[in-house]
Amino acid sequence: MRSRFDEQLAMLNHEMIEMGAMCEKAIAQASKALTEGDLALAKEVTATAGGIDQMERDIENRCMKLLLQPVARDLRQISAALKMITDMERIGDQAEEIAEIILFLGGRTMEPCGQIGDMAQATIKMVTESIDAFVKKSVETAQSVIDQDDIVDGYFIKMKNAIIQLIAENQEDGEFALDLLMISKYFERIGDHAVNVAEWVIYSVTGVHKEE
Repeated sequence: MRSRFDEQLAMLNHEMIEMGAMCEKAIAQASKALTEGDLALAKEVTATAGGIDQMERDIENRCMKLLLQPVARDLRQISAALKMITDMERIGDQAEEIAEIILFLGGRTMEPCGQIGDMAQATIKMVTESIDAFVKKSVETAQSVIDQDDIVDGYFIKMKNAIIQLIAENQEDGEFALDLLMISKYFERIGDHAVNVAEWVIYSVTGVHKEE
């Protein structure tokens, strides 16, 4: 029985990695579409986000089956995974929201605010390392993700300042500036969700969550 359980637990880890990779893909697609004004790529984000939604359902079902088996010492890992997939699904949703704004912009690129690409890369790194921390059961990696949130927040402040300058130089471009601000906010929220994932990783290893 334990052997079968371990197989299912290994599959859970594999699926978590796969879902994390899909989240990374969605953010990368949205970032590239944003910087290049690629509307076709922006549309692909919706398909990727749909795959993330399906992964959430599949992992949730696997976790429910694992919870039916009497292996108490693994319950923290399973319950943490259930919490994590909610944040990962929201990461996909927010990448899709970015893609929708890109489509609305009709191919206009982000040249006025080049740092948004750096912000996107920083959030991708946080998502990647949060999943890596879960698989490796690494509190150190999880804490590193939490610490990196300050970097993404710093990019958001820089983006706000750049957008203020953009409006000052061209007041007729106010709507475009607001779209940029929304995109920056979505990236900042993705970073927050990666932090949530990292905090649940720490809980799965130590049994202590930040809220406690």
